[in-house]
Amino acid sequence: MSKFRLTSALCGYILVVNLIVNDAAIFKFTNVACETYNKSWVTFSQCRLKAVSRDRVFLNIRAYIHYPAHRIMVHGKIFKRANGYKPWLYDKKVDACAFIRRKSNPLVLLVYNFFKDFSNINHTCPYEGEQIIKDLYLQQDLLRVPLPSGDYMLTLQWYFDKKPQFDTNVSFSFVENIIP
Repeated sequence: MSKFRLTSALCGYILVVNLIVNDAAIFKFTNVACETYNKSWVTFSQCRLKAVSRDRVFLNIRAYIHYPAHRIMVHGKIFKRANGYKPWLYDKKVDACAFIRRKSNPLVLLVYNFFKDFSNINHTCPYEGEQIIKDLYLQQDLLRVPLPSGDYMLTLQWYFDKKPQFDTNVSFSFVENIIP
């Protein structure tokens, strides 16, 4: 639980407001799917979730890139579940190699901060060999934007040399604490 203090001067009077923000009750992975279109370039040996406790689920992905990938584009979309998954707010294409060098896109940086400490995908291009995300769990303190309660899906379509190579789809649930 964190507290914020807002002070405002209004007609010579000082108004002090205390705002209490609670941590999310639920912020965890619910599903993951990995699909490769070109098994001669990328293969997955692991793509799964591991439930550790009621509130914590680990994401583990092991992919092997057989040839050096120099030009990598990622097409990311976020969907919100409402009678099926519907497009929600973000649909973005990013040059992954340029992002790793500069880290200039704030939305992509938000997603990157979730997995950078749990992965070996933190160097510049080219990418080759085993790429690992191990024991990644969602941390609410890294979520810097307001998010309405609900179920979400982040879809990432990965392109090498302008050709689709594989997809990673990650679903997660976010339910905020409601103060009665």
